[in-house]
Amino acid sequence: MPPERPEFTSCALRSFGHSYRHHLPFLAFLLLLDGGMFSPSSPPTGLLEKVFQYIDLHQDEFVQTLKEWVAVESDSVQPVLRLRRELLRMMGLAAERLRLLGARVDSVDAGFQQLPDGQSLPIPPIILAELGDDPKKPTVCFYGHLDVQPARQEDGWVTDPYTLTEVDGKLYGRGTTDNKGPVLAWINAVSTFRALDEDLPVNVKFVIEGMEEAGSPALEELVQKEKAGFFSSVDYIVISDNLWISRRTPALTYGVRGNSYFMVEVKCRDQDFHSGTFGGILNEPMADLVALLGSLVDSSGRILIPGIYDHVAPVTEEEKRTYEAINLDLEEYRKSSQVKKFLFDTKEELLMHLWRYPSLSIHGIEGAFHEPGAKTVIPGRVIGKFSIRLVPHMNMSVVEKQVKQHLDYIFSKRNSSNQMTVSMTLGLHPWTANTRDNQYLAAKRAIKTVFGTEPDMIRDGSTIPIAKIFQDTIQKSVMMLPLGAVDDGEHSQNEKINRWNYIEGSKLFAAFFLEMAKLH
Repeated sequence: MPPERPEFTSCALRSFGHSYRHHLPFLAFLLLLDGGMFSPSSPPTGLLEKVFQYIDLHQDEFVQTLKEWVAVESDSVQPVLRLRRELLRMMGLAAERLRLLGARVDSVDAGFQQLPDGQSLPIPPIILAELGDDPKKPTVCFYGHLDVQPARQEDGWVTDPYTLTEVDGKLYGRGTTDNKGPVLAWINAVSTFRALDEDLPVNVKFVIEGMEEAGSPALEELVQKEKAGFFSSVDYIVISDNLWISRRTPALTYGVRGNSYFMVEVKCRDQDFHSGTFGGILNEPMADLVALLGSLVDSSGRILIPGIYDHVAPVTEEEKRTYEAINLDLEEYRKSSQVKKFLFDTKEELLMHLWRYPSLSIHGIEGAFHEPGAKTVIPGRVIGKFSIRLVPHMNMSVVEKQVKQHLDYIFSKRNSSNQMTVSMTLGLHPWTANTRDNQYLAAKRAIKTVFGTEPDMIRDGSTIPIAKIFQDTIQKSVMMLPLGAVDDGEHSQNEKINRWNYIEGSKLFAAFFLEMAKLH
């Protein structure tokens, strides 16, 4: 759902040419009212104090760079040559910025994307960059992406989505939170040590791509290819491509669900029918399809496919305690989601059904009449689309078999003369991490230093395939360290990242470097 429409007033809008530091006391007060700012556990000292001061003093420059990156329409979803050129420009800007930091940068040719219509489009290069090769230091690799979802102002954006606009400390623009802001926050942390002429506490590597929103078509092959090369010295991998569970409390993510995407086609013939001529004398494909889709899930959200829950791990007492500890105001979450009522009344039940139980969602019907107005047509062929979010211990091939058997059974009961085919078009595994790994401990300490609070330990109900790819291929610790708040509206209209999250997130990454060096 889109976030609330921001109120743009003459006093709220500000020019990026004015110094933000004049507004710090007032905005700090606003953040405290909102519960969005914590006091650090103790004031930073020494090098950390210098780092934090530098980031505060140069935050306008960091925001200006984000503005320049947001201005690039790096949409990877729409297969249009103009947008691919924008993606190439975006990757070029990032590569140049890393070179200015002194990084060794390799822009790896990713080839071409073949489209169903025969068109061929270039895949933007994948950036592999590295700073430092001290064998006494840990090597931390950061993954991020610089492509974005489509955005048009006429779709409900209050401002031009490719012009970064600041309102009351919120930075609105496509890609601000997903994922240009977090990528830049990591670069800001590295550049701060460089600017202070301080040695980086860790060796740093970057993997930055431009096709994540389109399924990362070339990334897995590159990771496999570079396993014994670029990735051979990597000790830890950090991904910052998701959000907190609240507006106020930082989070660490240790798991995501997988995804199996299905299509079920019901066909009578290729052409549509006139309902006056054929209505009442044949099995209508749409009626069959609606019955099939209606058999998948009940009104309480429970999946009706026999056996689907058989391999879901039982809830342990230790796991229950993790949900109890999470700082989530259910009513606030409901309001920010613009939902009248959730299916569950407690925080624990809601989180478990978001993260550790499978869910089934129906996405759409292809071939049906959906335009405005009235058209008396019987579709001759329709395709229903749905997906199942998978959790650990669920076997993807078993799930595929269960789905097909269930739909075959439901369809057979209808005695329809139509043809039905079911196919699984996408299969992505879930991912979980060991939260006792050193980098999770380092991240917890860094969060305590910067935000003055313990993080929420969360999973994510969505699917981030690269985490599982890294874990299985490189076999090193993978951690998700999000920066954005729950109301940032990734993929939606009026996407934003709070200035506070962006700047404090830059400090968080810098503090994380220092904590990793201590633990190593």
